[in-house]
Amino acid sequence: MTPAPAGVLLDIDGVLTISWEEIPGASAAVEELRRRGIPFRLLTNTTTHTRTELARTLEGAGISVRPEEIVTAVVGAAAYLRESHPGARCYLLSDGEASEDLEGVDLVEDDPDVVLIGGASDDFSYRNVDRAFRLLVGGASLVAMHRNLYWRTSDGLQLDAGAYVYGLEEAAGVVAVVVGKPAPTFFRAALDEIGVTPEKAWMVGDDVENDVRGAQRLGMTGVLVRTGKFRARDLDVGDAPSRVIDSIADFPGLLDAS
Repeated sequence: MTPAPAGVLLDIDGVLTISWEEIPGASAAVEELRRRGIPFRLLTNTTTHTRTELARTLEGAGISVRPEEIVTAVVGAAAYLRESHPGARCYLLSDGEASEDLEGVDLVEDDPDVVLIGGASDDFSYRNVDRAFRLLVGGASLVAMHRNLYWRTSDGLQLDAGAYVYGLEEAAGVVAVVVGKPAPTFFRAALDEIGVTPEKAWMVGDDVENDVRGAQRLGMTGVLVRTGKFRARDLDVGDAPSRVIDSIADFPGLLDAS
């Protein structure tokens, strides 16, 4: 039997929502954590929305959370850049409008010290990706908010920024620093906010590598849901998830059984 968690991290896209529509049982699962007094954070590689926008969007989907209960890859990127590249000039290639959560980061178009890659979008044109490549060849460092290869929307699986990150690494002969999941520092930052050690925490996700195995490598209990980007082949390769459930609707029952 897996011990009950002292704290929980929950992915958003594919676990609580798909295309920002609630997956049945998501709101009830969050409220159950509140009822039991289990601290939690929503931990997401999503770069499309700020924390404030995410909280508002989730509220519209029927899931009530506060902005401070959400930790995004954008927030993780800002913290990393302030600590490891203070004062650096950064060229940003990402979906959405990330600048609000990139507090203290100097965003520029020319002569950057860092190329910062967020989520993929139509802005990932040949011209823009080639520009990022040339900046890297010219000496800029590569920082990626995540290296997710794809995600699921209401239209099915869609390509994400990880494919571009891998390509840029190979073409420019560099190695990206990844600041979102599955980076250990990202998980630790969220756990520090709720005051829970990895060994006493659960991570619930639909991405077996970035969510579940990334958390398990840190000592957390990894719970895989069969929604979102989950595919049956995810269970055939690599370390097995600590637990597998059909959807977030089964999460309260998993808590009861622990």
